[in-house]
Amino acid sequence: MPNAFVIELNDEPNYQRLIAGAPASCGMKSGRVWLAPGTECGQHSTEGHEEQLVFLAGRGIAHVGDQRLDIGVGKICYIPPHTPHNIFNTGTEPLVYIFCVAPAAVANETAQAGNKGVEQT
Repeated sequence: MPNAFVIELNDEPNYQRLIAGAPASCGMKSGRVWLAPGTECGQHSTEGHEEQLVFLAGRGIAHVGDQRLDIGVGKICYIPPHTPHNIFNTGTEPLVYIFCVAPAAVANETAQAGNKGVEQT
């Protein structure tokens, strides 16, 4: 079992790894992202992991699947597993956020657990 720990956020204008996964955690990974105005993180998918973004500064647009979501300081964004996404800084200040990525429960197992005792036709 991993131990508890604390990491200080730096003020550097770049990526900061926070939690790298095992053995520091049970599978969660996280980091701090710093995007200059007019830049993006690059489209990607976290495959079988779900992701949460917590915005600390700036504003922008999150392209999540077919959705375009306004993001910025004081907001969070949830990204489901297997969903292509990209973050764009559309503001005039740096866009700074923390991402947390964790393995997702298998959707089928979740659905089956919710249907226990329900007769299938």
